This record gives sequence, structure tokens and C-alpha cells, in this order.
Amino acid sequence: MTENNGQHHLHQGRITDFDFLTGAWDVSHRRLVERWVGSDEWDEFEGTSWCESRVGGVANVEQVDCPSRGFSGLTVRVFDLAARQWSICWVNSGVGRLEPPVVGGFDGPVGIFDGSDTDEGLSIRVRFTWTVGDTDHARWEQAFGADGAVWETNWSMAFTRRAGDR
Repeated sequence: MTENNGQHHLHQGRITDFDFLTGAWDVSHRRLVERWVGSDEWDEFEGTSWCESRVGGVANVEQVDCPSRGFSGLTVRVFDLAARQWSICWVNSGVGRLEPPVVGGFDGPVGIFDGSDTDEGLSIRVRFTWTVGDTDHARWEQAFGADGAVWETNWSMAFTRRAGDR
């Protein structure tokens, strides 16, 4: 997302933007223990991910499993052909609802996706940042902002492709 005179402009995407994510991954999670208090204490744990393309590439589905923390999640990404933008929605097994989408696209190896949500009753902005390293490495980060100007990164996931998954 870029800003121009207070207006937000989302990057336009391509239907192939998330092709890199197809397959099986080992995922190293780093989650902020407490949000909104300036904490620098992180909970670090391992998980797995599996992503596959659907309906001719217009959508993809990814399951993230975190057995040591007792939850899993499902990401549904849908590419709007007319707007040329991705909408990304998340479902957490501990909550059981489809969260509001973040919308955006990639500019080179970096994708920025932005949306509105709530966190513990507070209206917030949510930003996902995807960084594609190479065919075997990627990174995802989530940041929250109460005003959309100051962001607190509260979760990151480092993806490493599983050996033999090509």
C-alpha cells in the first residue's frame, strides 16, 4: 500500500502472485506475547503449511497447523480479475469464523495487503506483508495499527519448503 495525499492505493496483483506458495512448508512462527503495550517478548514455535491452487488459479487455499499451540488455521485467497487485487481471509480453529479480508497485491517480491478489523474490541487496521525470497523461502508478517500510521508487527512466519516438495 502506498499513500498519496492521505489516499491509500493498493498494489495491483497478478493471478500468479501466490503460485510460489503451492506445496508443503515448514513454518517458524514468532508471535508477540502481548500487543499494544510496546512488548518485545516473543513466543516462538514451529508449524507446517500446505497450499494449493483452486478454480484455475483464481483462488488458493492454505492450511497452517501449529500442534504445539493446539490450533490450526485456513487461509482463503481470491483474485478479483476486474480489480486485479487479492482478498485474503483467515479462519482460526480456536474462533471458528471467517475474519474480514485484507486486500492488495505484489510489487516485485513484496506483497502488501491491508484491511479493517477489530482486536479485543478496538477498531484497527491490519496489514499483511509477504516477502518472497526464492523458490524455497518466503516470509509473512502481520501488523496492527490503531490509526493506520503507526504499525506494530505482532506475528511473523518464516516459510521453508519441505525437502522433496517440488
